[in-house]
Order: sequence, then structure tokens, then C-alpha cells
Amino acid sequence: MSGAGELRARQPKAIHSALTVLEEVARCGAGVTAQEVSAGLDMPRATTYRLLNLLVQDEYLVRMPDLRGFALGRKVVELAHLVAPPPPPQAAREVMGRLRSSVRGGVHLVRYEGERIRIVDADPDFPLSDEHRIVRQIDTSAIGRLLLHELIRTGVDWSPLVARPKDDAAALVSDVDRLGYASQLGELTPGYGCLVVPIRDASGGLVAGLSLSAPSVRVEHPAALLDLMIDGSRQLQPLLA
Repeated sequence: MSGAGELRARQPKAIHSALTVLEEVARCGAGVTAQEVSAGLDMPRATTYRLLNLLVQDEYLVRMPDLRGFALGRKVVELAHLVAPPPPPQAAREVMGRLRSSVRGGVHLVRYEGERIRIVDADPDFPLSDEHRIVRQIDTSAIGRLLLHELIRTGVDWSPLVARPKDDAAALVSDVDRLGYASQLGELTPGYGCLVVPIRDASGGLVAGLSLSAPSVRVEHPAALLDLMIDGSRQLQPLLA
């Protein structure tokens, strides 16, 4: 925030106070007044008005048409979009539903955006074991290893994204071209593993992945499960690429 720069230099607690005001507006909903925010936070009215004005100035809040109340602004919406990507199209969700009814295990859909992994449809009945680690350390899961393989293939520097030495990480994806998918066994959860098949655009770029989480033996020898996942990825390709 432009005004926050001055606050940071003079009053370190003011940044926390501004965030608290922002949270209170989000909790109360659109139209909450400065007086209501002040009362809800037991914050001096003058301080509340000053912080609200700063947040409006920097587009984290907007004034309602009647000029009395406040609502979340453009920048909050943009931040929320970065953290929680929009769901896939309805047709893609229907494909995912059919797969989940046919496969005993977790079926997840992810998107790849440059060097970033976005979980867009996690299986609600079989949650991902460690989503933060999956998206931050790309050598620890099949979802990440498929991205790692793509970054190596396209010559992008991926070393900051892995948790182990580069040679060891690269060895994990040496057979992706031969197999047509990436896999991981027992690293995130003992006795369980995952595999992910790619979804590519018309030019061959990696745009998404269809992942299966299951007991390690089923991932190591996927047999008919792999055919189901590949068929699902083919159905999803025109909906996502």
C-alpha cells in the first residue's frame, strides 16, 4: 500500500491494524460502516477512519454507493484469485466425477502455469496429503515431478524448486518420456503413492495434469487404472487446453 510505506517506517503495528480492519470488513460483509468496524474491533474511531481511508486509497476496499459503508476492493479479489484459482468448467468437473466413481483412490486435477502448480479440483473424499509441500517442492510428488520434467525439457532453471541435489532430482523423472507419466512412491505418505498423466495444449506444452493417489502397489503396477487415467486426460484436454 502506498500509505503503508509511511506507516511501516513510523508505526510498525499500523500494518497489523490495517489488516485487522480489512479482516473485519470481510467478516461483516459489504456495507459495514466505519462506526461498526470501530465498535467491532474496539478501535479508536479516528484510527479506524484513517486506516479505512488508506485501504480505499490503495483499492483494498471500496466505498459503497451511499458513501457510508465499505466493501472489499479489487486488490483483495485479485489476491483471492491467486490463492484460490477458479474451478474448472462444468464439463471438466463431470469428467472428474465419472473418473472418481470408477477409481478406488484419490483423483485430482491440477494446472501448470509456468513454474507454478495450481490445485484446481482436489478429490474431496481423498484429500492431498501435504498440498503445501506438493506445490513448493516439486520433486516430492508425482504432480510436481511432471512439472520438473517439463522444466528440464524446456531449459528453465528449476533448482530453487526442489528439495534435493539437482542430479538426484533429475534422476526421478528420467523415465517420464518412456512411461508417459510421472510417479512417486512412499515419499509423502508411507505405503501410498501417486501418478500423474499430462494434459497438453495443441503445441505440446504442459497445461494440466490428472493425478491418482492410491496404495503404492497400485501406483507401481497401475494396469487398467492407467488406461482410465489416460482416457480421462484425453477427455479433459479439449476442455482445459
